[in-house]
Amino acid sequence: MAAAADAAGWSYRGGPRDEQSALLVHFSNGRLQNSEDMNFTLYKSKDTTNPRKKHRRILTSETERLSYVGNNFGTSALKCNSLCKYFVGVLDKDSGQMEVYNAELFNMQPLLSDDVIEDDLSDYQSKSYREKVDSCIEAFGSNKQKRALNSRRMNQVGNETLNMAVTRAAENIIGAKGVATLVSDAAQDDVEEVSLFLPPCHEEADKPENVYRFEDLISSAEYEALQAPAAALTNLTSEEILKKPEEESLCSFVLEELKSMPVDESSRDHKARCLWFLDTLIKFSYKKVIKKKCPMGPDCPRIINKKLMKNFTALTYNSGRIQNLISASMKAKITAYVVALALHINKFQIDLTLLQRDMKLHETRMLDIAKAMRLKISKKKGLSGLGADEDHKFGTLSLPLPSFKPSGGQRKRKKMD
Repeated sequence: MAAAADAAGWSYRGGPRDEQSALLVHFSNGRLQNSEDMNFTLYKSKDTTNPRKKHRRILTSETERLSYVGNNFGTSALKCNSLCKYFVGVLDKDSGQMEVYNAELFNMQPLLSDDVIEDDLSDYQSKSYREKVDSCIEAFGSNKQKRALNSRRMNQVGNETLNMAVTRAAENIIGAKGVATLVSDAAQDDVEEVSLFLPPCHEEADKPENVYRFEDLISSAEYEALQAPAAALTNLTSEEILKKPEEESLCSFVLEELKSMPVDESSRDHKARCLWFLDTLIKFSYKKVIKKKCPMGPDCPRIINKKLMKNFTALTYNSGRIQNLISASMKAKITAYVVALALHINKFQIDLTLLQRDMKLHETRMLDIAKAMRLKISKKKGLSGLGADEDHKFGTLSLPLPSFKPSGGQRKRKKMD
C-alpha cells in the first residue's frame, strides 16, 4: 500500500477497503495485465458535517508507466453508483462462510504528466477571480450552480451580440437619415411624451377659457359632488380667513384667493368648489404610495377619491401586491391640472412661484410644465405678505399660443474650482 500525505480537506484512509465497504475499480483506457503490483491510495473528505461532502472519496493508483485517479463526485463520477447498489462477497474457504460488503465503483482515468500540471497551474494563477470561481464551480459545484454558470455565460454572449447588432443598426440609421433629421424626430417625440401628462389642449380655441376647457378638468358629476365639502370655504368670514395661515390647513394659493372671494352667491360657490378641489389635488401630490381606497379621507366625496386614484396614480407591483404609486410623471400630471385649474380661477394669469412652493417643486420643473402648457412667462414682484420683496414668475394664457420648444439635452453644470 502506498503511503500518502494528507491534503487540505482530505484524509488518508488506506487501501481499497474503506471501513465496512469495498471499492471496485474500472480503468477507462483498458484492462490490467497484472493487478498484483498495483498500489492504491484512498482519500476521504474531512468535512463530516456537510451531508453532501462527507461521502466524497478520491482513489489514486500508480503503475510503472502511468498514474490514475478516480472519484465518486463531479463530472467524472459514474452515474451507476446512484442508480444501483454493488456488493462484494469474501468467502472463507475454511469455514465455508461468506462476508458481504457494500461496494462502490470508481472509474480510474490516466493522470497527465507533471509538466502539463505545472502549465495548467500557471494558467490558473493568471486567471481573474471571477474565472477562478467559475473553474471551481465547473469542478466541484452542484448541478444548480453549473446550470446558473452556463446560463450566465450564454447571456453574456447574447448581450455582446445584441450590443453589436444595436450599434450596427444605429450606424445604419444615422447614415440613412442624418443627424439633423434624428434630432428633429427626437424633439417631436419629446412634445408627444409631454402631451401625455397635460390636460387636453384645444389649440384652435378662440378664447383662453376654451384652451383648457373646464369640463376636461372637472366633470359635471364631480362638480356637483364638490358642493358639500366646498361649503366650508364659501361661508368663511374675513376674520376666519386671516386665522387660516396659522392653522396651515390650506395651501398659500388658496389662502390668497379666499381674500378676494366674489360677493355674488353663485360666483362665490363656483370659486369655492374650484379652490377646494385644487387644494385637494395639491395635498394628494404629497403622497407616495396609496394604501387606502379613500386616500383623502371620508370628508372627500367618493367620486373625487375615485378620480384621484384612477387619473393621477400609476399601478406598481411590490412585495407580491399591486399598489398605487404617485410617480414623478404622475406628479407632473397633477401639477399640470393644478395650473390649468388655477388659470380658470384667477382670470388666466397665475403666480407660478406660489404654486411651485405649494407643490414642493423646483422652479425649473414648474417652468418646464408651464412652458409645455403654452404659457407666457414673466417676472414681477410677489403679492403683499408673500415675498413682496422678491421676484415671482407669473404665467399667462393668451392667444395666439406660443410654440413649445422642449429643452434639448441636460443643463450645463457649474464647474467647481
